[in-house]
Amino acid sequence: MNGHFASVGDEPTKAQYEHGVQVIDEDKEFNSKINAYLRVTDVAESGFNYHLISVFGSQSTGKSTLLNHLFGTEFNVMSESERRQTTKGIWMSKNKKGSMADNILVMDVEGTDGRERGEDQDFERKSALFALATSEVLIVNIWEHQVGLYQGANMGLLKTVFEVNLQLFLKDKQSNPRSLLFFVIRDHIGNTPLSNLQNTLLQDLGKLWSSISKPPGLENSRIEDYFDFAFSALPHKILQPDKFVTEVDKLGRRFVAGSRSGKVLGQHGDQELDGGVFLPEYHRRIPADGFSVYAEGVWDQIVNNKDLDLPTQQELLAQFRCDEISRESLIAFDEVVTPLEDKQTEAVRIGKPFVLPGLGKTGSAAREKCLKSFEVSASRYHKAVFKRKHQELENKIDQRLKALYQAQVSAIHKSGVATFSEAVSSAVKAGQKSGGAYEFAEIVDAEKTKTLEFFKTEAQSLAIQGVPWTNFKSQYLLFEKELDEVSAKLRKEEMRRLATRVERWVKSRLGDAIGLEFNKLGSGRGGSGAPEEGEKPPTEKDLWDRIWSAFVEIVKEAESRFADRAKSFEASQDEVDVGLWRLRRKSWVALRERIEEEVMEGNILLKLRENFEDKFRYDEAGVPRIWRPTDDIEGIYTKARESTLGLIPLLSRFRLAATYGPPDLPDFIGHQPSGAEPEDEDDLTPIGGVDEEDGKSLEEEMTVLSESKRQDLVVRFKKMADGVYVEAKRSAIGGVAQVPLYFYGILLALGWNELLTVLRNPMLFVLLLLVLGGTYVAYSLNLLGPMMQMSNAAWGQAIEIGKQKLREFLENNETARQAIAMPARRDTDNISMDTLDSRGKRASQRAAADDDDDF
Repeated sequence: MNGHFASVGDEPTKAQYEHGVQVIDEDKEFNSKINAYLRVTDVAESGFNYHLISVFGSQSTGKSTLLNHLFGTEFNVMSESERRQTTKGIWMSKNKKGSMADNILVMDVEGTDGRERGEDQDFERKSALFALATSEVLIVNIWEHQVGLYQGANMGLLKTVFEVNLQLFLKDKQSNPRSLLFFVIRDHIGNTPLSNLQNTLLQDLGKLWSSISKPPGLENSRIEDYFDFAFSALPHKILQPDKFVTEVDKLGRRFVAGSRSGKVLGQHGDQELDGGVFLPEYHRRIPADGFSVYAEGVWDQIVNNKDLDLPTQQELLAQFRCDEISRESLIAFDEVVTPLEDKQTEAVRIGKPFVLPGLGKTGSAAREKCLKSFEVSASRYHKAVFKRKHQELENKIDQRLKALYQAQVSAIHKSGVATFSEAVSSAVKAGQKSGGAYEFAEIVDAEKTKTLEFFKTEAQSLAIQGVPWTNFKSQYLLFEKELDEVSAKLRKEEMRRLATRVERWVKSRLGDAIGLEFNKLGSGRGGSGAPEEGEKPPTEKDLWDRIWSAFVEIVKEAESRFADRAKSFEASQDEVDVGLWRLRRKSWVALRERIEEEVMEGNILLKLRENFEDKFRYDEAGVPRIWRPTDDIEGIYTKARESTLGLIPLLSRFRLAATYGPPDLPDFIGHQPSGAEPEDEDDLTPIGGVDEEDGKSLEEEMTVLSESKRQDLVVRFKKMADGVYVEAKRSAIGGVAQVPLYFYGILLALGWNELLTVLRNPMLFVLLLLVLGGTYVAYSLNLLGPMMQMSNAAWGQAIEIGKQKLREFLENNETARQAIAMPARRDTDNISMDTLDSRGKRASQRAAADDDDDF
């Protein structure tokens, strides 16, 4: 039976596929290879351009014969000598006549009311439901004499089909697919006109429709709301074979695409069809490549006695195919997006923001291409499912792109902030290196504008029309806000650098000013002499007043510089107040450090020695003292020492002469501004009297020399002063020649005659007076020692020159040299005044002697 066809369960050959394929066998098994048959017959790729026709009728009424003559198929037909069933199950074949519409698929359904099935009407009902559910046109094949009969015209089976069909439309009122019931009346003799037969069938169908049970809401529905009707009569095949073939050919020309004319015929309102029987509303809108899955789902619900829900089956098919198409479309999308995601992941892993170039254009193109590919292939399926799956695919794509785009925006954000900070810092450094003035606020504004434009351009390149989440306005506002925060941070850092530069300037000025004031201590009265008694000079008693005045003046100037420069940064008043407060604190710390440097043990001892020596070694007129035995060295020493020792208590505490108390340091520094943050205090040194919580009082802050240091300083100074005093005493005693008194008596006795000669001779007497006067002057000036040294040196040089002249004479005189056996001259060095030292010896000899002494 149809052995030349491809049956269920077989591995068909191409030759079998050319004849047809069994859709459902007599055991209700569905053929899973329907789609392979459609591919072989070039129907699978036709999309919606195909049509499905089923034939329905009683067994052995010539259904297969009609199809073979009408469509050129090769379905098995009943032997004329045997009255038995020839078609079991449902078979399908493609139309092989070229005068009809393209890709017509014809299903030959097992006949009803066969003796082989007996009273088992399950299969014929299910096959009829399957044919109605899947076919555009249902050919009802009946004989002329069956018209008007209930069972003969299959009215009972049609009633079941109509009831299930109503259940179908109840569940999807928006769809309402229609079908064409094409009644082909066989063996028409012609005694009863076709129009009468048509009216009889329509009346029977109307009564049948009225008798079926209708679901709520469809009580007033008509059969014409769901079915169109067409009628044709064919002559007897055996008695009128030629006429039968001719009429079949005429009937075949009706199976083309048509349209509804709008002309109403008959009392039932059936409309005339122009051109052909295939109207667009008959098509189930199932693409050809999805028909196998669709038909199998329909049959599965029918065979398991489930409610026939065709829209659900269409949705299942559409869901299956749309999922496949979606996966295929996503492959190309993944090929574009996955490498970009990998790059972003790697950038996040290494912690370096990376802005993907051209991401917006690439992502938008990949999204559009993916969705377009899905729309082209999936739009042919159930519209509701297509829209839902399209939305799901769009959500999947957007979810991937959203993560990618948000990471891109984050990278743009971080990169923009880093670029902004670096650009501002570079511009500031360039301005500092050039030595010229630079406006920090202008630099920040310019770089901020460039950075915001960069973010805006990059963010706009990611925008996708109609996709709300690609509007990154909120991220732009956050970026702008962070730039403001970074600007404030950079401004704060720049103000810190400004404060550092001002602090260095303050330290430099304080170093010069404080050093100058302490240096004045070393000059006693500033070079005006050191009186032995009287009031202390201003250089001593007003020391701290001058230092405080200089300090206040320098800090005020520094504050003015800082405030003027801070205004160019567009700093707030709170920031300026904090900067000035920090400047005053650090300036005081710098002053303390400079003072402590000046009063270090070595420095302050040197200053005290200079002060003491200035008072001890110089008189009131500033003339150096030449100590004589008659001078009151002890008295001068005592007064100078006590005067200098009086400086130590003065230096030990920072006190103003006017108030005899410390300056008002807390008032000078001021209270901590309200805008100060904890980090503003991290690098500040606690100040006594200001930072009370540190437990250090203002008196302790103003203490320069501790008690132990003062005592140590007094001891060391006294030892140093004693050394200066001993040196002065030695100088006074060393200037007196110790001559015995008896020497003067001997000198007078032996030189009496000569004395009288000198006194009597005016010339000699004047010369004696000059010699005595010069000697007194030399004695008074302590020049006798140097004069003696000069005389000894001159005498020594005279002896050396004499020896040299004698040696030259002997060397140059041959007779004299032979007389004393003197060798020839070898040393040609000459002796002159510039080759002798202060003791009359040659310089080379003195150096050699010194070397010998060292050795």
